[in-house]
Amino acid sequence: MRTVETLLGGEWVRTGEWIDVHDPADVRTPFARVPALSAKDVTRAYDHAERGFAGWKRTSPFERARVFTEAARLIRERAGEIAADVTAENGKTLAESTGETLKAADFLEYYAGLARQGYGTLLHDVRPDHRTHTQREPIGVILVISPWNDPLITPARKLAPLLATGNAAVFKPATETPLAGLHLARALYDAGLPAGVLNVVTGRTAEIEEALLDDPRIVGITFTGSNAVGNRIRRRLVDRNVRFQGELGGKNASVVLRDADLPAAAKAVVAASFGQAGQRCTATSRVIVEQPVYDGFVTLLAAEVRALTVGPGTDPATTLCPLSSPKQRDGVLADLNRAVEQGATVLTGGGADTGRPHGCYVEPTVLTGVTPDMAVWREEVFGPVLAVRAVDDFTAAVAAVNDSGFGLAAAVFTRDLGSAYRFADEAECGQVAVNTTTTGWDVHLPFGGFHDSGTGYKEQGEEVLRFSTRVKTVAVHIGAPERTHG
Repeated sequence: MRTVETLLGGEWVRTGEWIDVHDPADVRTPFARVPALSAKDVTRAYDHAERGFAGWKRTSPFERARVFTEAARLIRERAGEIAADVTAENGKTLAESTGETLKAADFLEYYAGLARQGYGTLLHDVRPDHRTHTQREPIGVILVISPWNDPLITPARKLAPLLATGNAAVFKPATETPLAGLHLARALYDAGLPAGVLNVVTGRTAEIEEALLDDPRIVGITFTGSNAVGNRIRRRLVDRNVRFQGELGGKNASVVLRDADLPAAAKAVVAASFGQAGQRCTATSRVIVEQPVYDGFVTLLAAEVRALTVGPGTDPATTLCPLSSPKQRDGVLADLNRAVEQGATVLTGGGADTGRPHGCYVEPTVLTGVTPDMAVWREEVFGPVLAVRAVDDFTAAVAAVNDSGFGLAAAVFTRDLGSAYRFADEAECGQVAVNTTTTGWDVHLPFGGFHDSGTGYKEQGEEVLRFSTRVKTVAVHIGAPERTHG
């Protein structure tokens, strides 16, 4: 079993307590372990971050950019090793893990460039002989909490902008998938990131939650995960001046209109629904089809789903990987059983892959006969499960998309440009796709949902600077010094 150390105060440390890391393709034997830090260790992490921030905020943005550019180079150089660990701890295919690794490097490179750009705006001033501008400044020590489903790209998405703008971070990777985040930390450390600027807390959340969330030095928390946990964090912050950026749940819909290219739509929906076994926040989990093409589309959809190959992420033939853990597998199977009990029909799939009893496999599943009141239509399943409904027309389709507490992503498939733009205007979600998947947003594109899917602060692009920086307004009198009389 490999032992992987964690990063605190510029040093790689271990403890006497460990967390085992398992491969969801076969959970019988752990393949790695990481330190299980204590509450005292977490406080030490904040001590280091506080000291690290004091120096990093004054570091030249060109030096910050150099560190990030070098870290991106190292990630690309180590892509094979990193992708193998992502697959081993998460289960996704090597192709998906490699894509995630290279995208993490993209984030570092993008924010290296952004760190070099202007950081404010020159403003007109009504007073003669005055020049007024705004400037952006880092806010301080930020807690980063990332999920298990994208264990490398999510911390890269969060850490890159906040570190590039001069903040320091305490980073808590998901307990199930800590190795990917440690690879990211290793690349930044090897690239020259100063001690204390980034500290990685590997540990069991239940044992360190109070120390992690209640430290008075926290000025911001960025979190990706479930609504239940996100809302618990928000309630904990209610009387504190701490920014909260949350990327929470989704129940994303794809709409297939009667004029759509049905074979292309079926391929895109399957890619959006079953990539990473449906364990993406932007995965399509609801399909809304206009009645005249419902039967034809469902036939095409079922054929595409049945063509998927279930297997371990290390097998090049695999197109549907295992779920990330036994807990996740069992939860998805329970959701499927409840859907059938409530009246849904299993068109294909519907159970565990019994041929691999030691892995976390669920068959790719399509449900029909689904009604709006069913839990599988309204609640996030986060697995390879797709629910399909027919509607009468465009208006009913948009109403079905918006009839949700979530608002992350939606797609429409149509040949009509008017329908496409009308859908973009009327869909109540943060991302809209036309004739393409609900997944796959690039590093420079603002990302984040509406309603219960997000909290107002976007990720990615320049929009994220609203979270990781504060704006100061500076007025300079450039004329003769003003005289006072007394």
